[in-house]
Amino acid sequence: MNDETIKEKDQTPPQKAGGEKEPGDEMEKLKKQRDEYLAGWQRAKADFINYKKDEMARLQDVARYGSEELVEEMISVLDSFDLAISYTERQNPAPTLQSEPRHEGVGVEKGIYMIRSQIEDTLKKRGLERIRVKKGDAFDPSTMESIKEVESGEPPGTIVEEVEPGYRLYDKILRPARVKVAKQK
Repeated sequence: MNDETIKEKDQTPPQKAGGEKEPGDEMEKLKKQRDEYLAGWQRAKADFINYKKDEMARLQDVARYGSEELVEEMISVLDSFDLAISYTERQNPAPTLQSEPRHEGVGVEKGIYMIRSQIEDTLKKRGLERIRVKKGDAFDPSTMESIKEVESGEPPGTIVEEVEPGYRLYDKILRPARVKVAKQK
């Protein structure tokens, strides 16, 4: 026998009589199987925890944005109230100290304004927020839509006029503010 044959014989695990393996081999096999089951269980547990987090986030989104369609429809109602208010203001200019008091339409105008305010307050509780735009503000394409560029004394790229208000529901833009922007000279 040469040295290689002796080394190979030394490396083979000892066996019991009758071809049975040593108890240490069986123990290693069981430990390996245990570790596989434990790793699988830990993965399943982590998957379940992630599923719960994802489901909670989805439910929060449903609660937040579930009324989005209704809120969007109510924005046009607010627009109609704004038109009615501006029309009554044009028809019945505000009284000055020298003029006669406004006629009986004042009660109707005040009622329209109060109803509009009540609707807006209700929508605010549901997460609706008006996008604030002022003349002279820089144009922000993430919250505004430029419908026209006009010549103006304002610096280029600044707001000249808000044509239609914009609204967001929490962090989602429902309608961008439609504005006129000063153009480059």
